[in-house]
Amino acid sequence: MSRSAHEAEVRRERFARGLEVLERIDGEVGRRVVDALGDVSPELGHQVVAWGFGEIYSRPGLPPRDRQLVTLGMLTALGGCEPQLEVHVNASLNVGLTPQEIVEALLHSAGYCGFPKALNATFVAKKVFGERGLLPVAADRQGDQRDDQREDRPTDRQAGRPAD
Repeated sequence: MSRSAHEAEVRRERFARGLEVLERIDGEVGRRVVDALGDVSPELGHQVVAWGFGEIYSRPGLPPRDRQLVTLGMLTALGGCEPQLEVHVNASLNVGLTPQEIVEALLHSAGYCGFPKALNATFVAKKVFGERGLLPVAADRQGDQRDDQREDRPTDRQAGRPAD
């Protein structure tokens, strides 16, 4: 087999592996995104599948739900990625994250990337939850008390702080 034939075969294998992972996680939505690039940048679509999913996402180091948590955080922090965030909120649900976990991850991101980006991401999640009949999202713990007023707050001694 010539070098160029071997490279073409490797390219096809990566794409096939990536497409399998993409469809398992995103269903038909991921494929539609790639297909939409066909008339403007088919190579970008190929690389998203072959590299993004065939090489990176398919690595064994993190389970899919953890990869999606990282992806949600990164897209939230970047901002301006609402279409991709919508795809990944759906993917997060597909791999087993709950709406509560997604909302908590987006809330957590506010401390690192700011409230405007966290709000934008949360409204994307709300749209997805609405489309999937998952609203309202029940809160596991309401944030209606200040931390120092909560009954479940550890005492100074339990928290390792000297008593006053």
